[in-house]
Amino acid sequence: MRLQILKYFFITPMQGEISVGESKFFLCEVVGDAKDIDWYAPNGEKLLPNRQDIIVNRNDESSSTLTIYNADVDNAGVYKCVAKNADKESQGTVNVKIFQKITFKNAPSPQEFNEGDDADIICDVVSSPPASIIWKHKGSKIQVTKDVRFKIMGNNHLQIRGIKKTDEGAYTCEARVMARGEIDLKIIKVIVNVLPSIRTRQSEVNATADINQSVMLACDADGFPEPTVTWARNIIVLESDDKYSLNDDGSELIIKDVKKVDEGDYTCIARNKAGEKEEEVSLNVFVQPRITYLDNQTASELEEQITLTCEASGDPTPTITWSFGRRFFTDGEQASWTRPETFESLDGNVMVRSHARVSSLTLKYVQFTDAGQYLCTARNSIGQDQQTMYLEVRYAPKIQGPVTVYTWERNAANISCEVLAHPGASVVWFRDGQQLPSANTTNVKIYNTPAISYLEVTPDSQNDFGSYNCTATNLIGTESKEFLLIQADVPSAPAIERVEPFSSTAVVEFEEPDASGGVAILKYRAEWRMKGQDWTSREYDAEDGLSMITIVGLKPETFYEVKMSAINGKGEGESSTPLNFKTAPVRKFSSVTPTFIPSTSAALREPSPPKLEGKLQTMGNALKVNWIKQDDGGSPIKHYLIRYRAKHVSDWKPEIRLPHGSEYVVLSSLDWNTEYEVYVVAENQQGKSQPGTISFRTAAEPTAIPGLGTGAIVGILIVVFVLLLVGVDVTCYFLNKCGFLMCIAVNFCGKSGPGAKNKDIEEGKAAFIKDESKEPIVEVRTEDRTPNHEGGGPTEPNETTPLTEPDGKIMTEDKSIAPEMETEVKKAPTEVKTVPNEAAQTNGNESKA
Repeated sequence: MRLQILKYFFITPMQGEISVGESKFFLCEVVGDAKDIDWYAPNGEKLLPNRQDIIVNRNDESSSTLTIYNADVDNAGVYKCVAKNADKESQGTVNVKIFQKITFKNAPSPQEFNEGDDADIICDVVSSPPASIIWKHKGSKIQVTKDVRFKIMGNNHLQIRGIKKTDEGAYTCEARVMARGEIDLKIIKVIVNVLPSIRTRQSEVNATADINQSVMLACDADGFPEPTVTWARNIIVLESDDKYSLNDDGSELIIKDVKKVDEGDYTCIARNKAGEKEEEVSLNVFVQPRITYLDNQTASELEEQITLTCEASGDPTPTITWSFGRRFFTDGEQASWTRPETFESLDGNVMVRSHARVSSLTLKYVQFTDAGQYLCTARNSIGQDQQTMYLEVRYAPKIQGPVTVYTWERNAANISCEVLAHPGASVVWFRDGQQLPSANTTNVKIYNTPAISYLEVTPDSQNDFGSYNCTATNLIGTESKEFLLIQADVPSAPAIERVEPFSSTAVVEFEEPDASGGVAILKYRAEWRMKGQDWTSREYDAEDGLSMITIVGLKPETFYEVKMSAINGKGEGESSTPLNFKTAPVRKFSSVTPTFIPSTSAALREPSPPKLEGKLQTMGNALKVNWIKQDDGGSPIKHYLIRYRAKHVSDWKPEIRLPHGSEYVVLSSLDWNTEYEVYVVAENQQGKSQPGTISFRTAAEPTAIPGLGTGAIVGILIVVFVLLLVGVDVTCYFLNKCGFLMCIAVNFCGKSGPGAKNKDIEEGKAAFIKDESKEPIVEVRTEDRTPNHEGGGPTEPNETTPLTEPDGKIMTEDKSIAPEMETEVKKAPTEVKTVPNEAAQTNGNESKA
């Protein structure tokens, strides 16, 4: 738009509005030629060409341009263009208005505050005219009337009192200039930092020193932003090195090879932008007891008192105790510096005094029995330490050993002179003042050991019995002792107190002889007989406490007499007065339910469990179980009961009952690769023994041999087929007089045909028993059957009674279960092996003749 100022003058544009910071130019045109065209600022000053912000350019003879760069509010006003030509002058003006657009002068993002602080969210806006400010959060205008924590300050800042972590987010600062309809906004991100909080996993940590142990101190820190964790001790920050190790976030401090000096407080420090927080963790270092001083001592008997000292370190302070062999000298609570502990033995000879880490043991009157190793033990709640010291006691010889020794002529005896002495002593033997051995004594020998001197005397006559002297000498003194060699005698007779008879046995109770003759009783001889018959005898070893013997092989309801004598090295003593008794009749046994619970008896008892040995048979699924007869309890064993089962099942196989002479059983047809357990019980008249047990596993089931080719298999089948044909032909030859062999015999060998035979062969039957039962095959070994002493009638079931009746049926105690047992036997094929002259059990598959 052109505006004519004067008749010959134009300024384009005639006025202008410029935003602060913008640039604009104005063109001043003159109609006609003008010598000078000048511009004047609003303050009347002529604008010179060398200014940087406002530049004046002469375009041609009739125009000039005014350019305002980066306008500022100070550049506003009326600018004047003056044109001169000689004495003529014309001018025109233009009004320049400069305004401030909405500008966010200071509105940083993000702005961070600490939780709980009064937050001042800055948003400084510059505009002309001044803009009005609206604050928004989460898309909604902040209503300060609804939340007293929010306030818009006079400088248009937003204040949040006691800002919370939930206040965090994006805030919008919106500026508006109503006059121009201008609007602008700035999104400010507000971050709320949270002061760290620390949780120690353990406020106190215990560790043991000097055992190459590592200990971990740990604290967990929370906060925003994520705090960094450091550890310090005595204001010195700890870093990873040979002593300390830190994990990635620093929350775990590992102290290596803990020592006592590591004890103390460790500070866990958590820092972030909101500040820092500290917590202390206490490390308690305990020290195992360690004995630091203990020395060997030497003393002389009865001459001086001796004090043994033991020092120990440790934390807590250890309790120190003393022991000598099985004797303990201290007991009670731990001593301290302010409360020493004193212990005195009942005889007043030993006194122990403990004072903190030091303990002393004082022997007031040293005796030779006090010599030896003393054990010092230091204990606390962490552990203990032990060390020994040796007390050497010097004393004169002391002679010990039995004073009297018994023997008889031409039987060598040792007289023992046991010498206790320190230092060691030399030993000399005397007889009637003459040192032994001498030229006149050929029946005496001396054997020396470090502690005992043996004088071996073989008496030739009564003169060799009597007194012998042993003298021991060392640096401290001399000791002598007389020993007596006395002639031994045979023992006196034992006294029979009572006889408890049974049908085939009798238990004899007796008392030892009043006099052993000076030497140990070696055996007892028992002799018994029926009235008017010869004596039967048996010797029994004289064990400690033996007061009862059992005689066997007696007849029922028969009168006997029994006597006893004792035997020592000298010989056999006199027999006791014979005692008469009568054996009991054979008792009939009532049926009982099989069980493994033994009965008890005052004199006799049930047998001891058999000792079992098992051997897996070659076939792999069979086991031979051998048993060794143990103590029969004083009554003959009647039979053995065998039970077995696979361990993975609960049911036992049917019980097998074998005669008393059996020594093994073979269990066959067992499952492959299966673990079995076997019980064997011995039973006598008193009851059943505890079971002898054995466990075993059968072998894995064998498989076919791999690797045979098709040709080999075909060849084997052909061979089998040919053998089968030959077998059938041979059978036909012998049974029916036909077949290929019969044809050869008739045509080539001249044998008569089948028609020439008279029918004079008695017919017979061949029985082929096919039993595919999987029940076990039982192999039984028996002993000789002993005939009844009376030649007939019922007999007592003892070790000589057979367990089969004349018809071959298996006898059972319970008649009600006999049919069931027979059924079981018929189901299971029973393989029986016997030795010559032994009674065999009936095979379950055999038919009666």
